[in-house]
Amino acid sequence: MEHKEYVDIHPGTFVTRSILNNLGSPDDRLKIIHIAGTNGKGSTAEYFTQILLAAGKRAGTFTSPAVYDFYDQFRLDGKSIEAGLAETYFGRALKAAGGLNATDFEIQTAGILSAFKEEGCEYAVIECGMGGLGDATNAINKKELAVITSISLEHTAYLGDTIEEICAQKAGIITGGCPVVVNPLQPFKEAENYFKNIGCRFADVKIADGYGVADNFSRYNAATAIEGARLLGLPDEAIRAGIKNTRLYGRVEEFMAAGRTYILDGAHNPAAFEPLKSRLQGFSGDGLTLIFGCLKDKDSGGILSALSATKAKTIIAVPCPSLRSRTAEEVQKECLKHFNNVIKAQSVSEALDAANTETVAVCGSFTLLKEAKQWIEKKRIQC
Repeated sequence: MEHKEYVDIHPGTFVTRSILNNLGSPDDRLKIIHIAGTNGKGSTAEYFTQILLAAGKRAGTFTSPAVYDFYDQFRLDGKSIEAGLAETYFGRALKAAGGLNATDFEIQTAGILSAFKEEGCEYAVIECGMGGLGDATNAINKKELAVITSISLEHTAYLGDTIEEICAQKAGIITGGCPVVVNPLQPFKEAENYFKNIGCRFADVKIADGYGVADNFSRYNAATAIEGARLLGLPDEAIRAGIKNTRLYGRVEEFMAAGRTYILDGAHNPAAFEPLKSRLQGFSGDGLTLIFGCLKDKDSGGILSALSATKAKTIIAVPCPSLRSRTAEEVQKECLKHFNNVIKAQSVSEALDAANTETVAVCGSFTLLKEAKQWIEKKRIQC
């Protein structure tokens, strides 16, 4: 089936639930860990996945957006599902959606849940696409565990323009009396108060220290997964092995090529940029180039304000390969409010060709990373 890059959003679970019903309710046969939040969902999902695999459980994982390849979003036992197999299940879901005017995301949600059930998964780790209450993934009938990660302002046109309103949307995944664990890193006191007031259990960040998690920002997501895994009754040796085995793709991910360091990061809201900002502050400003692109519905001003602390020598504005992208000219105009030396390029590859510092960071959107990684790999071959 053709996968549309962007479609109109119509919040609600009716369509997805209808497709799932038409497919025989595959979600009823899965133990589902459902994850909502603004930042840290993908990292937390990967920690859970690796813990489950270390415990000898067959697990499916559904996250979004894609990092390096479309099928990265759909994983069986930690590995991207084969394209042909995925399309078989998506095709069945499309047929089951006849007359429902379903979006691609709704079809993918129902299709991948069917795939997980049919391929013998015991657990499914499912990340919300947007929000929680009205997200297609919330059509799931029952859950083993609900997880709330760090909350910030996002998608305000759909989720509300206050932290409390956004929390209410995220908390919509807490259904059927399932246990809940909340990430202890909450940048806004309103979020902390909201989840305390509805009786949620917060993870203790200190527990990550005993599992060898050194990076300060990773500690919070790891602690959330550790606490959740304990609630599920998974053995401590599996939790320990899973945390050790976890690799996070597209988040402050470093590559070496032709004597340069390349850092790729898909963060796309100000709060999510803290790990990258912290890493880049360790580099000399004169030795650092930023390549930055941004989608139209993201807070580019807030993101660039955070990045300005790096004092990078140059920032190269680029468009994202997305129908929602700001143009290079629009990005450049926004960058000039925060950086003195700003140039533009019409693609990530063009920007990487132009960058001449010891360290180059590509950031602002996950949509930039595929082309960046392909360019780096090509450069490695040439060397």
